[in-house]
Amino acid sequence: MTKLIKTEQHQQYFSIDNVGERLRIFFNCFATSGCKKKYFRMNKEGSPQIIEPTYSHVFNFEKNYFYSDTQKWIQNNFQYCYYCCIIYVILIFGGKYYMSSRPKFDLKRPLALWSGFFAVFSIIGFCRTAPEMFSTLRHHGFYHSICIPSNLLQDHVSGFWTWVFVLSKIPEFGDTIFIVLRKQPLIFLHFYHHLTVVLFSWFTYAETTALSRWYTVMNYFVHSWMYSYYTLKAMQYKLPKGFAMMITTMQLVQMVIGCVATIVAYYYPEIRGLECYITRKNVIFGFAIYFSYLILFGKFFFKAYLSEKRKNKVGENVHVDGRKEYYKPKTS
Repeated sequence: MTKLIKTEQHQQYFSIDNVGERLRIFFNCFATSGCKKKYFRMNKEGSPQIIEPTYSHVFNFEKNYFYSDTQKWIQNNFQYCYYCCIIYVILIFGGKYYMSSRPKFDLKRPLALWSGFFAVFSIIGFCRTAPEMFSTLRHHGFYHSICIPSNLLQDHVSGFWTWVFVLSKIPEFGDTIFIVLRKQPLIFLHFYHHLTVVLFSWFTYAETTALSRWYTVMNYFVHSWMYSYYTLKAMQYKLPKGFAMMITTMQLVQMVIGCVATIVAYYYPEIRGLECYITRKNVIFGFAIYFSYLILFGKFFFKAYLSEKRKNKVGENVHVDGRKEYYKPKTS
């Protein structure tokens, strides 16, 4: 595996399982390999003093989080990620075939509970990961937020919620099961997005990628709105017409930021020669999927909200990620 960072400290770091030893090497890199930049407040010994956010409360399960343990679990069980993806594809297309000759299920209450759970989960996840990112940007700068994985290696709260974020991508496959059972149109964007997010999340976490803080915080934020929207729709609340468009716009902005952040993560080590915890594979994979999302979501946005064909369509209610529901328009 070829790293963008080719330093002795980095190679030594990835060969050690002990978290304390990893952190020692992590900090030493700044004092010995040119990482001592204006982005950091330095202590008397010349090592970077990472300023952590102040949490009102840290739970025991967060305190007990250690990145090395979870990374090892991901690496040892990565094949199950592939198995889940294969089962997902079989279920959704097998399910579509099975449902083709059967009446659709209503499932509004189960869908409201399902979406409500992920809405609450995403809101909590955002509240637990965003402080670390904002603190990093404020005290250590943009470079640190892109290239230094202190969110995984030092901050137990952010690290834990990044870990459960990665795991949550597999249960989110359930979104598609609802689409199949309710016989809604299943578009390529929807299942492609679910499949690639799972693979990329697991891969990024296993690689100790510093950009995971950007990916995680953005996704939690957008999903907080998206799943809240799904919950209210399933509960048959009437929402403003622009609400779905606003969420799709958030998703487009997320994809643009993802592309830019990945390019910057390549720029720092390759052009400026700075340390950056990311691999070439991750740069290529990350940019490819974020750019593909940008194209697909952009195409969906145009078809759903801007095209003349869409404007002339009656009785169709378009959801934010390609889901569609149909209703009978009221007649006077």
